[in-house]
Amino acid sequence: MKAEHAEIAAFLAEDVGSGDLTAGIIPAQARADADVVTREDMVLCGSAWFDAVFSQLAADVSIDWFFRDGDGVAANSRLCRLHGPARALLTGERTALNLLQTLSATATVSRHYRDAVAGTGCRILDTRKTLPGLRRAQKYAVACGGCCNHRIGLFDAILIKENHIMAAGSIAAAITAARRMTNVMIEVEVESLQEFDEALAARPDRIMLDNFSLADLKTAVILNAGRVALEASGNVALSTIRAIAETGVDYISVGDLTKNIRAVDLSMRIVMQP
Repeated sequence: MKAEHAEIAAFLAEDVGSGDLTAGIIPAQARADADVVTREDMVLCGSAWFDAVFSQLAADVSIDWFFRDGDGVAANSRLCRLHGPARALLTGERTALNLLQTLSATATVSRHYRDAVAGTGCRILDTRKTLPGLRRAQKYAVACGGCCNHRIGLFDAILIKENHIMAAGSIAAAITAARRMTNVMIEVEVESLQEFDEALAARPDRIMLDNFSLADLKTAVILNAGRVALEASGNVALSTIRAIAETGVDYISVGDLTKNIRAVDLSMRIVMQP
């Protein structure tokens, strides 16, 4: 996936503003090399965003990557080496690392969740609980980690939730109105087995089982008998996701993939060229 020029320009403008005053102490002609190292095990993601930061600062920055997005990387490994004007490397360092460590964090967490349900046939989905301005980037990171994307936004699928049902009058009325309007995927969220029965009768493409107990998830799977796709959601953690997957649901959506991440610990060390 490519980083968009405009978004990188905005990220740099936020940090650099009218100019990098500190980098100004370095002679304009000075050149340097730099290594980026991870201090912990991780899944790499965000190399295109990292590259785009430096390409906007100086045309003659070159970057050699030793891993590709989606690769698992051991702690203390060198991710890449940069060559170019020292001022550009110093100015871009923080913005580039912020993007790389954030997207790698999303990919790393996604890999943990994917591995936790291995062999069950259940797929892990992300949500719209993303960092502002980084939604498409984080969803790309989720895929790099081995999980799947839910809808990108409000425009590419329908997810009928409690307030939509209240406004439409009923679950059936909401689904009927959605079918008349579009042919995109239609999903409805339910909070009880009674609501599940109502939704199942209206035949959406997918039913989201919100905060169901394990027992109720199993019951819903039996009642469904494969008629529509089932998605479990709500209060999902790495410690509980295997048991949820083993109930037989098709999907589990996890906000933590993009919302409660901790940036991967990366460092960049510059060496001046003679």
